[in-house]
Amino acid sequence: MKKLILSALIVSMAVAVQAQEIKDRKSERPQHHQKHPGKKGHHDAMKQLNLTEDQKAKFKSQNEEMRKQMAELKKNDGITVKESREKMASIRKEHKEKTQAILTTEQKTQLEKSRTEGKAKFEAMSKERNAKMKSNLGLTDEQSAKMDKNRAEMATKMKALREDKALSDEQRKEKVKELMKQQKENMKSILTEEQLKKMKEGRGQRPERKEKKTTI
Repeated sequence: MKKLILSALIVSMAVAVQAQEIKDRKSERPQHHQKHPGKKGHHDAMKQLNLTEDQKAKFKSQNEEMRKQMAELKKNDGITVKESREKMASIRKEHKEKTQAILTTEQKTQLEKSRTEGKAKFEAMSKERNAKMKSNLGLTDEQSAKMDKNRAEMATKMKALREDKALSDEQRKEKVKELMKQQKENMKSILTEEQLKKMKEGRGQRPERKEKKTTI
């Protein structure tokens, strides 16, 4: 399990290296979710690793190669969905093996340390945010538990959508809209009219966040 987690982090880091050269994009998210700090965390972790220019170039090359393979696979209409997913899994496995070989042992250890620290920080932030919401909206323990369950289920569904390469961009957008609509209905079933009003007012008072480029 630890090896799989480390592999996933390495792949994410490779994507982040590529991302520094393009503009930040806004993604569709349910309105009640706060922006996940994971992306910033990956950039911070990369800074700590002190990647050489050669390593950055190799990550970029590997990432571009995987993108190309995935794009070609997506265009292949002559295979079944099951075959497509199996091929995707094979491409990802090969990509992980190649990217792991780029990092030194010390860098892998540092990456694992950053992952552990980042997870602990995120969990602490989530608890603080949930406690604040519970206080501001006057949630009961039952409501708070339902909200936590609802958030976890939504996060799982959104992740599944992002990872489902069999969907076209338009299909994914439509499913995201469906999830957001479903989320609204779920919130109505959990919160009272007064609590919903307070939540809406709270969103209106939030300052707009500016998109920033993260550089290494």
